[in-house]
Amino acid sequence: MTSNAITEQLTAAGRAIEHDSFAIIDAEVGPHGYSEEQWPLVRRMIHANADFEFNGLAAFHPDAMRAGLDAVLNGPRAIVADVEMICVGLSAPRLQHFGLSPRHYISDADVIERARAGNTTRAVQAMRKAWRLGELDGAIVGIGNAPTALIEVVRLIREHDVRPALVIGMPVGFVSAAESKDLLHTLGEVPWITVKGRKGGSTLVVAAIHALLSLAEATQRQRAA
Repeated sequence: MTSNAITEQLTAAGRAIEHDSFAIIDAEVGPHGYSEEQWPLVRRMIHANADFEFNGLAAFHPDAMRAGLDAVLNGPRAIVADVEMICVGLSAPRLQHFGLSPRHYISDADVIERARAGNTTRAVQAMRKAWRLGELDGAIVGIGNAPTALIEVVRLIREHDVRPALVIGMPVGFVSAAESKDLLHTLGEVPWITVKGRKGGSTLVVAAIHALLSLAEATQRQRAA
């Protein structure tokens, strides 16, 4: 399906399985309203969960794909995650190719102490630490676990003029998950990608970022041709 060298599986067998999986999704998904740029990202999310409901649940700010590709291609950039699982799930060689650096602060001692002292969550304090370090501006922010992290990022955008390049907000759960994503939908000033409702998770954020990397590599090849 592609001729990418960096963002493909490393073996022929692995590539064949992934390509076959994408072909099955394309054949079975039915109609959708996503653009040519958006669909590979939605398809990879479906692939990550074997759940066709993401055809319809995935939602995009109008500038999301352009902003995400620009952020990847014009690195180096930080990818600021709410949890370690996102950083571990991302392919190191793919990130290195684009000069992207994943980071999270959820387990830092000072984050834990501030959360205890302020009766907030570690996720809130982790986003505040990233802000204090100046790492949110221009970053790709990936939130797959903690709704409170997404709510805090929206607050920082609105109250402190923080400007991430892209917010991928897909927290999963039953307390404030859907509401945090509804809040993200109201943002016009910063591009975002999200999923509606309670579904989400770190695997979806990883899938979305990997899809952006694949599209970015294809863009590099086209420019070099």
